[in-house]
Amino acid sequence: MAFAHPGRAEASAAWNGHSHGSSDYRKLLAGLFFAGIATFAQLYSPQAVLAQIANDVGVSAADAALVISASTLGLAVGVIPWSLVADRLGRVRAMSIAVIAATVFGLLVPFAPTFSLLLTGRFVEGLMLGGVPAIAIAYLSEEIEPRHAARAAGTYVAGTTIGGLLGRIVAGPITELINWRLAVFTVGVLCAVSAVLFITLIPVPRGFVPRRFVPRRARERGTDLSLVMLLRTNLRSARLLALYAQGFLLMGGFVALYNYLGFRLANDPFNLPQALISLVFVAYLAGTWSSAQAGILAARFGRWSVLLCALVLMTMGVLLTLSPLLVIVLLGVLLATAGFFAAHAVASGWTGAESTVGRAQASSLYNLSYYAGSSLFGWLGGLFFVQWGWAGTVGMVAGLIAVAAAVTIALLRPANRNPATALRRLPT
Repeated sequence: MAFAHPGRAEASAAWNGHSHGSSDYRKLLAGLFFAGIATFAQLYSPQAVLAQIANDVGVSAADAALVISASTLGLAVGVIPWSLVADRLGRVRAMSIAVIAATVFGLLVPFAPTFSLLLTGRFVEGLMLGGVPAIAIAYLSEEIEPRHAARAAGTYVAGTTIGGLLGRIVAGPITELINWRLAVFTVGVLCAVSAVLFITLIPVPRGFVPRRFVPRRARERGTDLSLVMLLRTNLRSARLLALYAQGFLLMGGFVALYNYLGFRLANDPFNLPQALISLVFVAYLAGTWSSAQAGILAARFGRWSVLLCALVLMTMGVLLTLSPLLVIVLLGVLLATAGFFAAHAVASGWTGAESTVGRAQASSLYNLSYYAGSSLFGWLGGLFFVQWGWAGTVGMVAGLIAVAAAVTIALLRPANRNPATALRRLPT
C-alpha cells in the first residue's frame, strides 16, 4: 500500500519522474484526484447552503460566510507546518494523515450545537485539510517528468474542481429535502470513501527521501536549511512573491463571487429555490476543463501568456454577472470559473517549477497566500454586498483581478534565467 514508505535513502538522483501515460503516472493522478475530492468537497460544501445556515443560526450573510472563511483560514495556517511534516515523514504519508484526520472532523463538525463551536470546528478541519494542497504540487514536481509537470499540475487542479463541485451539488439538494447539517455530513461520508481510494491508489514516492532517512553528511546543499532559511529564500524571489500574489488576489475574488451569488439568486429579480441555486455550481466543470487545458497550453505557449489570457477571461465573466438576465449571469459565472481555474493551474504549477530550494515550503507559501485571500476577501465581499449590493461585490472582485494582472505584467515576464543562481544565493 502506498501509505508505507519505501525506506530507501537512495531514491536516486537518476530518477527523472514517471513518464506521461505510464501506469504509475495514471495512478498518481487518480490518487491525487480522490485526494482533491476528499479535501475540497468538505472544505466548500457549506458554501451552497450559506443562506440556510444564516437563517438557521440567525446571522447575517457576511457572518454565515465565516463558516467558509474559518476553514480556509485554518488551511492557510496549516500549510507551512504540513510542509515540515512532509519533509520529515514523506509526501504521501503526510497527505494520508492529513486527509484521514480532516475526514474525521468533517463527519463531526456539522452537528456542532452553537455557531461559535461550528466555526471552531471548521477552523480545525481546515487545519487538517492543509496537508493536501500544501504538499501535492511539490509531490507532483518530484514524481513526474519535468516536461509533463505543467500538464500534471493542470490535471490535479482539474480534480480539485470536481471535489469542490461534488461538495456543493450534493449539499444543496439534500438541504432542500432535509437540513443543511445532514447535507454536510453526507459530503463527509463521500470524502471518507475518497480518502480510502487516495491511499489505495497513490504510488510509493521515488523522487524524495524524508530527511529522517538521510544522514546529515549526505544531504545536498539547500536541503538541510532551517524553516526560517527555507522560507526566507523563497520570499526573497520577486517572481515567487508575484505568484503568491496571484493566489491571494484571485482566490479571494473567486470565493467572494460564489459566497454571495447564492444570496443574489435567491432574491429579486431571480427568486430561485435552493435546489436550483446549488446547480449553478455545475459551472465548476468549466474549471475542470480549463485547468487541464491551461497546463497543456502553458507547456506550448508559455505560462505568462496563458496566465494573462485567463485573467482577461475571468474579468469578462465577473462583469457579465451584473446582468439582470439569468442566462447572461450563468454565462458570466461559467467564464469566471474557467478563467480562475486556468490561472490557478498555471500559477500553482509555476510555483513548483520556479522554486529550486525548499520546494514544499514554496508550495506552502503559495497555498498560504491562496487561502488567506479566500478567508479575507470571502468575508470582505459580504461587507461590499451588504453596503452596495451585488455591484459592490463585483467591483471588489474585478479590482482584485486588475491588481493581479498588473503584478503579472510587471514581475512575471518571461526571462532567460539559470535555476542554479538560486543555489548561489543561499545563505552559508
